[in-house]
Amino acid sequence: MLIPVTLRALSEDSPGPKWAEVAREYWPRYRAWFVREGEAKRATFLACERALRRHMPEMVPLYEQLVDAAGGSDLVARFLSMYRPPTYATGCSQGVWRQWPPLLVRNYDYSQILWERLVWRTRWLGRTVIGNSDCLWGLVDGINDAGLAISLAFGGRRVVGDGFGIPLLVRYALQVCTTTAEAVEVLSRVPCHMAYTVTVLDAEARHATVFLSPDRAPVVTADTVATNHQGTVEWPEHALSTGSVERLIALDRAANAATATADGLVAQFLEAPVWSGRHGAGAGTLYTACYSPMDRSLAMIWPDRRWLQSIAAFDEGTFDVALIRREGAAD
Repeated sequence: MLIPVTLRALSEDSPGPKWAEVAREYWPRYRAWFVREGEAKRATFLACERALRRHMPEMVPLYEQLVDAAGGSDLVARFLSMYRPPTYATGCSQGVWRQWPPLLVRNYDYSQILWERLVWRTRWLGRTVIGNSDCLWGLVDGINDAGLAISLAFGGRRVVGDGFGIPLLVRYALQVCTTTAEAVEVLSRVPCHMAYTVTVLDAEARHATVFLSPDRAPVVTADTVATNHQGTVEWPEHALSTGSVERLIALDRAANAATATADGLVAQFLEAPVWSGRHGAGAGTLYTACYSPMDRSLAMIWPDRRWLQSIAAFDEGTFDVALIRREGAAD
């Protein structure tokens, strides 16, 4: 079964009419998600603002611009802070090719209905960033003009606590950091409200995989591949349904075997068990993203198509793909 999808690429140096139009388009959907447990379950505006000022002070002027552009309501401001948001869980796989030239490769496994389908090029806070958008100003993966690339994957734990939604942490690190060491410091310092695994690669081929949880100290590893468990499986049902262990084994072989190649690693992301056709279950692979720190580029890849963007050559417009839902995939 083919699922047609249209992606968009937008470029805007500062928050302006393009971002405001996207906010108007997506706000009804995000509003419904944000208040699904009742508005009282979400943090107050004052708590959100205090948390941002404490943990991400550099982002506050930008946050205030975005709130104004999105209409300035109390609920919009609370949502855009991404502080203590509702829960969400994804699949996702990611890996690093450490040899020269280095690459960060990831699969984004999520609901095609909830996917923003939007690649942004921005120059917020004086730093150019391109990446896949989520929650209007967060990113699920991206690269900046220093060649720092970051992606995220769900950490495979049920725990929820005090902290920010992970897409804002990815955005923040790309806005204020230039190296893996700097990004690891930011990711380790700013609280995350759920368990997430973040992979970082910079232009000097330095990499790290960071295990984040709201109830544990961050764990910084040199792991080259990651799926949806942090060392050990702690949510067996999720790991089984998403094939987390099987994906990790396949990627480890592709990244670290004596005969491994960069092309072979990328190819493994496009094949089972790493590539998922479970779109009916909201867990299908939506794209493979390949980030090159040397070129400051992003290749969005599907089994039959490839879409190239870069910091230096970013083309606005649309791109059509067809997701292939695997026959018999469980819903």
